[in-house]
Amino acid sequence: MKADVGLGAGSLGNKAKGQGEQLAHAKTMGWLARAGLVARGVVYLIIGVLAFELAIGEGGKATNQTGALKTISDQSFGELMLILLAIGLAGYSLWRLLRAAIGHGAEQQDSGSDRIAALASGIAYGILAITAVKILTESGAGSGTPKQPTGGVLDWTGGTVIVGIAGAIMIGVGIYQAYKGLAKKFLEDANTGEMSEGVKKAYTALGVFGHVARAVIFALIGYGLVKAAVDYNPKEAIGLDGALRELADASYGPVLLGLVALGLAGFALYSIVDARYRKV
Repeated sequence: MKADVGLGAGSLGNKAKGQGEQLAHAKTMGWLARAGLVARGVVYLIIGVLAFELAIGEGGKATNQTGALKTISDQSFGELMLILLAIGLAGYSLWRLLRAAIGHGAEQQDSGSDRIAALASGIAYGILAITAVKILTESGAGSGTPKQPTGGVLDWTGGTVIVGIAGAIMIGVGIYQAYKGLAKKFLEDANTGEMSEGVKKAYTALGVFGHVARAVIFALIGYGLVKAAVDYNPKEAIGLDGALRELADASYGPVLLGLVALGLAGFALYSIVDARYRKV
């Protein structure tokens, strides 16, 4: 009986693996991945433009991904744009989760760290896709500020440790993003052989600048979480919008915010170009 159960489970596992392999090599999955990269780029472009406008005193605001989606929804044809973004973000999430599950795509193998990053990315962009759908259905997605949930976690047994570890992980992600940008490791994920010399130079410059800008943001968010845990103060915890405000309030704030805003816009353009050249 146990042998039959084991054989049945093994058969189901092999079937699921086979279906995952087929899905990874399907042209539809490739298109969804590329649509997702464009959607990610659009969201970061809105955040970067709004932050740059704030830096130069032309209105604008410090916002996060949810705020960017709400900004899009308020524009002409905003509903149509949000539908397309929701599809793209959902496709990107599915692609990343599949990579985490089977460890490769149609063109590239993934290391263990790549699969962990893919899992985290897939979950995050899946939540963002759901947020876009909620905004479309006018159910109110909320701003997603981390202060309230962080406050709740701090009250748990061992909550300060959990928040502190989360902050340390975010700082680690920031360091890795800086390394990935400065060492140009992102080029390994692209079909650079298909690029002209000019496109490769522009792509590389955007990738370096954008990854470093993301590194600054992740490090600031991580620092806020660690400080919240040490001080037992949920108000210290910040998200992407809070990190941008921290830059604005710092010495030489407008200059720093302007540089990071340009970097986020650069990452957005890199992401959009990456939709053409990414190994999926």
